[in-house]
Amino acid sequence: MRRHLFQPFQFSQWIRLAIVGFLAGELGSGGGLGVRSPSGPIPQQGPVLQGMRLPFGGGALFILAIGVLVLLALILTIVFVYISCRMRFVLFDSVLNGRCRIRDFWRQRGDVAFQYFVFQLLFLLCTFIGMVLLFGIAFGFAFGMGWFSNPGNHLLPLLLGGGVVVLIFLLSLIAIGLVQVLVKDFVIPQMAFENVSVGEGWRRLWAMMKTEKGGYAGYIGMKIVLSLVTAILLGVAALVVILLLLIPVGGVGAITVLAGRAAGLTWNPLTVAIAIVAVGIVLIALIAIAALISVPAIVFFPAYSMHFFAERYPALRTALNSPPSNPDLGTVPT
Repeated sequence: MRRHLFQPFQFSQWIRLAIVGFLAGELGSGGGLGVRSPSGPIPQQGPVLQGMRLPFGGGALFILAIGVLVLLALILTIVFVYISCRMRFVLFDSVLNGRCRIRDFWRQRGDVAFQYFVFQLLFLLCTFIGMVLLFGIAFGFAFGMGWFSNPGNHLLPLLLGGGVVVLIFLLSLIAIGLVQVLVKDFVIPQMAFENVSVGEGWRRLWAMMKTEKGGYAGYIGMKIVLSLVTAILLGVAALVVILLLLIPVGGVGAITVLAGRAAGLTWNPLTVAIAIVAVGIVLIALIAIAALISVPAIVFFPAYSMHFFAERYPALRTALNSPPSNPDLGTVPT
């Protein structure tokens, strides 16, 4: 880890590792927004909705626009998943060689990275279908039993059934996360060194785990503890830095808003667009800061998994113990 970050310290390497770690999904952040639908019918007349029109008149063009947006979102998701899969191998080679060379390492592992990409797409599809089936069957069963027609008379079965569904959902999330971690930490090295498929790598890993259950269980437990500690430390550091930077940014924003009001500017499509661009720039800057702060964790956790797995996978052990033949680039095992 010191060889990556401090021997010698190069800010360009730090930036590259931040980019690779972010695109490979090593920041470990996530979130979502809940959108609540109205509990009753939408009034036809009201002080808020009166006079409002849906885009494109709410007809076929509006439906077409929604479809195009959904299609674009799907395409972007697939593109980002592909980039993430390629960057996963770039990160592996960067940690293995002690140098981050995005362009050079991107050209390596193209075939296995595509196999990993296909696996990720199929895994996401199966996860989505499984969640739809879980909640769909639960909702259909409750609807068929008539529990929604008069919820007050069926409060106990609704609570118990909901608790069971939530428990299954949480257990499913744990299983999904565990599979992803095991594939990322222990199947990726096999794919990189031997060009095996995800299925073959998982079969080999499963055989290893059956003969050493305690070792792998201890690894997972230790990684959970280290992840929690790291998340707290990095979260506090990122919060302090972001707050320090938001003070001048917020001051500039407040002065700009006050100056705009004094000049007679009002909210219109142009000012809204400018505000959206400004907020977007600030968000990108905050993400970049979080990625830069997370670089030690981005390097540490792949290195931790490599050193653990190297004791059980000779090819990785040999590569870790072999010094790079070129100090600038290093050797990329094939």
